Amino acid sequence: MTALTLSTSSAATLRADAVVVGVAKGAKGVVTAPGAEAVDKAFGGKLAAVLETLGASGAEGEVTKLPAADGLKAPVVLAVGLGDAPAKGDGYGYESLRRAAGSAARALTGTKKAAFALPVEDAEAAAAVAEGALLGAYTFTAYRSNGGKKKDDAKSAPLAEAAILGGKPRDKAFKAAAERAQALVAEINRARDLINTPSNDLDPKSFAAEAQAAAKEFGLAVEVLDEKALKKGGYGGLLGVGQGSEAPPRLVRIAHTHAKATKTLALVGKGITYDSGGISLKPAGHNETMKCDMSGAAAVFATVVAAARLGLEVNVTGWLALAENMPSGSATRPGDVLTMYSGKTVEVLNTDAEGRLVLADALARASEESPDAIVDVATLTGAMMVALGDRTFGIMANDDAFRTSIHEIAEETGEQSWPMPLPAELLKGMESPVADLANIGGRMGGGLAAGLFLQEFIGEGIAWAHLDIAGPAFHEGAPWGYTPKGGTGSAVRTLVRLAERTAAGDLG
Repeated sequence: MTALTLSTSSAATLRADAVVVGVAKGAKGVVTAPGAEAVDKAFGGKLAAVLETLGASGAEGEVTKLPAADGLKAPVVLAVGLGDAPAKGDGYGYESLRRAAGSAARALTGTKKAAFALPVEDAEAAAAVAEGALLGAYTFTAYRSNGGKKKDDAKSAPLAEAAILGGKPRDKAFKAAAERAQALVAEINRARDLINTPSNDLDPKSFAAEAQAAAKEFGLAVEVLDEKALKKGGYGGLLGVGQGSEAPPRLVRIAHTHAKATKTLALVGKGITYDSGGISLKPAGHNETMKCDMSGAAAVFATVVAAARLGLEVNVTGWLALAENMPSGSATRPGDVLTMYSGKTVEVLNTDAEGRLVLADALARASEESPDAIVDVATLTGAMMVALGDRTFGIMANDDAFRTSIHEIAEETGEQSWPMPLPAELLKGMESPVADLANIGGRMGGGLAAGLFLQEFIGEGIAWAHLDIAGPAFHEGAPWGYTPKGGTGSAVRTLVRLAERTAAGDLG
């Protein structure tokens, strides 16, 4: 991962290969942002005018490179747009800084060291710039020939070092912010790597092995239930989804505990390592990215490790519900009835509504430990993408205050989200003439119905929330800000901040 340093040096005097400054859209044209003063001085106070001549507008994410003026140690100046300039007295938002730093880091591929002279008024702003730069520099090259090494490898390598100017390396708050940013991004990138790994190399067994290796490295408790243990325990949802594949399912429990913890947070992740739809086969054009259907489990896994790395005073238990959904002679058929871990029976009307089946088993099992709250994370429904687009995840909960708290946390961390209802009348659409419940209801409100289905498997009196990350978990378009093409690590920032809030006694 890109190295991170804090520096109180001037943007004019720090030795680097490039210096990054922020610009914005002012009332009368481009304006420079705080942090760019030394660079602007080197341009005789005309940096904004020069950038406008080059076509810069200050729009969010816009990148303009130009040769440095005399007096600057760095040979290149990179101006990145922050969007609209804030009103007088207001500062730039942390997410604006995060995205700008990410855009700059991507544009500096092949650069050894860059100085980020963006507006850093406090430790939180420094953390935002650090997170953006580290996330933006992410690359996934595991499957490139020779490990990604080519003749022009130096030019295609990610930014090697990001120096955050305005950061105070000896200040406790700034130092802690930088260390948190490094640990957080390392785990987001762990999730991204898992999501980007093709399904022929990441099945339930190998995913479980990744969890076991991390548990050993970071002192986590881990338990893996294989197909025999799942059958003995009556995990009908996991077994029913996984029985059509040659790669059998797994349920992984991985836990961070702290001696001073008074609260326990349970996280449950959907881990469908490949989703063909099963017998209800997905149409052509919908299969190609289905290696990403384990993004929820990746987010949960990464969050538990992050909690350990950060030493959070809260118990965080992750449940990874892992299966591969394939069509075969042994696959579950539409019309089959499964007996779930909780004892409830479910008529499977559509085998492509499989995520809720594996989650149901894991939610029921997690409930047995009576945690203070349960949050599940899943690329669950296309309906949520129809409702909210591909950058926003939906939040449903059995407690309005808890849902509001998670929404506020998500917005605070820069993850777009929206609270969604759980209309009780939709549950009627999942009535079955032969079982306790059907796995799908009517066409309208499909994402909400999925949430209602999951709620049926939550233990009594436990606060629960469901994050449907189907949209933002996997980005198929061109990179933007700090968001790469492919796996994004969606929800990790929200879950880590939730764990921190829980540790502080503010569960919501």
